[in-house]
Amino acid sequence: MPLVANSALPTFERLRREGELVVPGDAALHQDIRELHIGLLNMMPDAALAATERQFFRLIGESNQIAQFYMHPFTLDALQRGPEGRAHVEKYYESFDQIKALGLDALIISGANVTQPDLAKEPFWEPLIEVIDWAYANVTSTICSCLATHAVLQFRYAQKRKHLGYKRWGVFPHRVVDRRHPLVADVNTRFDVPHSRFNDVTRAQFEQAGLRILVESETAGVHLATSADGFRIVFFQGHPEYDTVSLLKEYKREVARFSKGERPDYPPLLANYFSPKAQAILDEHRERVVAAHAQGQIVPEFPEPLIRASLDNTWHDTAEAVVDNWVGKVYQITNHDRKLPFQQNINPNDPLGLRQR
Repeated sequence: MPLVANSALPTFERLRREGELVVPGDAALHQDIRELHIGLLNMMPDAALAATERQFFRLIGESNQIAQFYMHPFTLDALQRGPEGRAHVEKYYESFDQIKALGLDALIISGANVTQPDLAKEPFWEPLIEVIDWAYANVTSTICSCLATHAVLQFRYAQKRKHLGYKRWGVFPHRVVDRRHPLVADVNTRFDVPHSRFNDVTRAQFEQAGLRILVESETAGVHLATSADGFRIVFFQGHPEYDTVSLLKEYKREVARFSKGERPDYPPLLANYFSPKAQAILDEHRERVVAAHAQGQIVPEFPEPLIRASLDNTWHDTAEAVVDNWVGKVYQITNHDRKLPFQQNINPNDPLGLRQR
């Protein structure tokens, strides 16, 4: 939560200029500590439905120990689901109509599995546009994760993602390139982010769209950017929400697909994720799997217990800090009815006051 400038101490103004969240004392007197209502449009397939909930809920819940968060998961009817997935959604999720009637302080849109090179041909394309257009007009800020980022760049900014020709898969070093933005205030200037994608939106495309780039990697490209106003839409190309074992489970799944003949090549090791010891274990496992596969024998069990113990998480604390900054700014901009800024002098075209710095 923000500092309150309860005196004329120059330190408060200095911190504000440096990007800290500082609320004027008179404004603080008119605020009550209240709950925040945050939606999660979960577009992930059934197998990842609950895990995606946990990952984003955890980031929100750990970001702030004072505010109370009400999470509102929903999905799109156009997404195909099996019996278990449909039952989960019907029992625990809200409909988009309920979301619109309730109103939200903020929204997170997850990634999704796709089957078409052109996102506009996906069955969820039009329903997703409807949600994003509604959020743009009615929600203080929306975080778009991975596929959602690519979708918004395509339909709102006419920037289509480009296939890399390979899978960008692993944990990559990143740098903060715009330290003045409140979303990266007090965030490590260098940190890691997991990526798992075949497609990319380049720095040049973000710039052509007039977006503000905050964090990028020399090898993995742009990770964090925002709409031109600095806050209405927040774009993630990576997966800062991932658990420590998320990439391991993806790799295990791809090994299983090779064993079943569902992919022709054995999956490559992920970049910067496995320790040297783990890599040696996985290289040995690959040799055994390939041999068993070629001879029609039973494939050996994946050595997950041996690998899990050596995994490091080098991204979660920074992800938590970014989300904390996001939640804090949402709290300050919205009021109790989640429709108008809490201060009448906030410029809706520059809600963060970035142009004054």
